[in-house]
Parts: sequence; structure tokens; C-alpha cells
Amino acid sequence: MIFDDFAKAQSFFLWATFAIAFVMGAVANKTNFCTMGAVSDWVNMGDTGRMRAWLLAIAVAVLGMVLLESKGLVNADASFPPYRANQLIWAENLLGGILFGIGMTLASGCGNKTLVRIGGGNIKSIMVLVIVGLIAYYMVNPFPNSDKTLFTVLFYDWIRPLAVNLSTHQDLGAVISGGEGAMKTRMIVGGLLALGLIAFAFKSAEFRSNFDNILGGVVIGLAVLAAWYVTSNVAVTVDGEQHTLQDYVQQWDFLAPSPDGKPEDSRSLAPQSFTFINPMGQTFGYIKSGFDHGILTFGVMAVGGVIVGSLVWALLSRRFRIEWFASWKDFFNHFIGAVLMGFGGVLAMGCTIGQAITGVSTLAIGSFVAFFGIVLGSALTMKVQYYKMVYEDDATLFKSLVTGLVDLKLLPKKMRQLDEV
Repeated sequence: MIFDDFAKAQSFFLWATFAIAFVMGAVANKTNFCTMGAVSDWVNMGDTGRMRAWLLAIAVAVLGMVLLESKGLVNADASFPPYRANQLIWAENLLGGILFGIGMTLASGCGNKTLVRIGGGNIKSIMVLVIVGLIAYYMVNPFPNSDKTLFTVLFYDWIRPLAVNLSTHQDLGAVISGGEGAMKTRMIVGGLLALGLIAFAFKSAEFRSNFDNILGGVVIGLAVLAAWYVTSNVAVTVDGEQHTLQDYVQQWDFLAPSPDGKPEDSRSLAPQSFTFINPMGQTFGYIKSGFDHGILTFGVMAVGGVIVGSLVWALLSRRFRIEWFASWKDFFNHFIGAVLMGFGGVLAMGCTIGQAITGVSTLAIGSFVAFFGIVLGSALTMKVQYYKMVYEDDATLFKSLVTGLVDLKLLPKKMRQLDEV
């Protein structure tokens, strides 16, 4: 994917992203691939079908990633966001993951599912997208006439000092090997992890017989891989020398024939794959700018691609349905959920796709921490909702929360506050 003109290369970069996201949106709608639904099925019904589909997607992404990296086709060390950064922001990953898990449960879906639901006619999810986009944008961009962001005002001073600075990249391969031989260790660790997840997924006869769950897991995992591959291999030649898009923009004054067409930020041209919370903020910024092409990014195209892909499938399958809030309580839950998703998704540096699949595919420790936080936050929220529904006034938030932790085997049985139902 070598071009002799930056504009052509960037156009391919963006439209290839849209095409991959289109497939992701269509398949997610068709198969009902939903990470929040996966947690809900597991917690509320003991059904692990969609959870296994999620784990299969992770396995496909991890296995493909170690193979691509071993061939020099992807450089995850230079990714955007920097999953393998030497600074392990574990507290942000954990807190952000928990907030995001709570939020996606209240808002009826993660970032990707929100976009899929919009494509299917769900107007509630449009509100979620707007709120998430607004918060995500100002978490990383300063307020008007200020140098402060939501992150610096609310979080930076107390949570960033908890970060741990490592001597190597934070992925399991680098940490285990001490930096030397990291690629070989990644292949071993990634291969074993992927094979273990695949074995677990297909151990279930029910899962093996469910075509949609298998299709959803495989295609979502491959979509993540396809994005990694495309964003790592589009290049521009200048005087016989190849430059990545990011490198070209960083040397724009020396390489470009004119100042016109320069993207605002070179980071958005780094190797990357799908995540949806920060891109919702990027989409807000793109619209706010009056659709300035200089800030049209991978993330914006990914958001649009998933929505359009889902819409096309919904129309073709005649599953397009307009859905509105059932009550003021439903509205309030989606509003609070969207707020928590906006804050949590940026803090955690990703969502159930961005961290649990894309991030985990790099074997980054922070991604595993965020993944754990998301599942914990979502599962506990469902437990609290369940016990408050069954016991009504007798189930205080504290009693429901402690009992939920006991159910999840995170606290001893003797601490149970409410009888098991």
C-alpha cells in the first residue's frame, strides 16, 4: 500500500478504515455481538455464549497480532493510543474500567454497541453518543479560552502519581523477558493465551452449534487485525524513500510540496485499531470544527463505518426499528450511563473493544487491568440492580453491593448481606 502522493495515501487510509468498520457494524448487528450482553447473559442467566464470542474475538486478535508483529507488519510499540507505554497507569485503567462497566450497563451497551444500536434505529443511543462524545472530547482537549481539560481538573493531580514507571514496555512479552527477546516472548505468551481462549470458547457444545456467536467472534477479531495491518502499512514515497503517514506529517515542511492538506495531529496516523470512546470525542470535534478535513481521523471514520454498516444490515434484514425511552427512569439511566462511559472510557484508555480486544492484542498489562475493571463494574451493577429489584426497600446499595461481591466470589460467604435468590 505504497503511494506517491500523501492525499491519495491518506484517502486510502481513511476509506479502508470505513470499509472495515462497515463490516464490523453489519456483523455485530447480524450476530448480536454485544460485550455488555455477554456480561449480562453470564451474570443473570449463566449463559456464556456471547462471553465466549467475546473471548474468541480476543483470541483471534492476539494470535493474529503476534504473527503480524513477528513478520514486521505491525509496530504496536508505536501505537495510538500508546498501549505499551513504559508508564503503567494501572489506577486509571482500573477506575476507568469500573466506571465504564457501570456506565455501559446503565446505557444498555458499550461504545461499539451504541453505534450498532444507532444504525438499527435506536434514538436513545444517539443521546448516549452525544454525551459520550462531549465528555470524551473535553477530557483530552482544553475548554474554550483555557489550558485545562476535564482530566486535568478532575483526575490528574491525584491519580497520575499512582502510575508505575517501568524500564521496559508494559506488555507481557517485554516485562517477562526484561526487554531482551521481547518479540519471542510475545509469540509464546500470545500464542498460549490465544490457544487457551479458543479451547475454552469451543469447549461448549452450545457455543459450537451457534453460528452467529462464532461468526461474530471471528469477524470482530479479524476486523481489529485488519485495522492494525492497514494503519501500519500505508506509506508515501518521496524521492525513492518510503515514509509512514505519521512520519510524513511530522516532516511536512521538508517533504510536502505545499502547506495545504496537512492533518492537525500526526498521532492519529500512527498504527492503531478499533476503539470507540475517544473516537466519539474526535467525531464531536470534527463536527464542531465545521467538518475540517484536517481533523478527519481513523476514529471518526470508524464511528461512521459502524453506524452505516449496522444501518445497512438493519434495512436489509428488516430489523430497523425506531426505539425511544420507555420512561423517565430509562432516560435517567442512559444519561448517567453515558456520562460514566465518557469519563471511564478515556480514563481506561479504551472500551470493551478498544482495551479488551485491541489493547489485549498488544498484550499490554494496562489493557488486562481495564478489561477486568469493565467486567467487574458491569457485573456488580447488574447484581445491585437484581437484588434491589427482588428485595426492594430491604436491599440498600451497600447490602446489594456486598452481596454482589460475594456472588462474584470476591468476598467470603460470611459477609453476605442478602439471601441468595
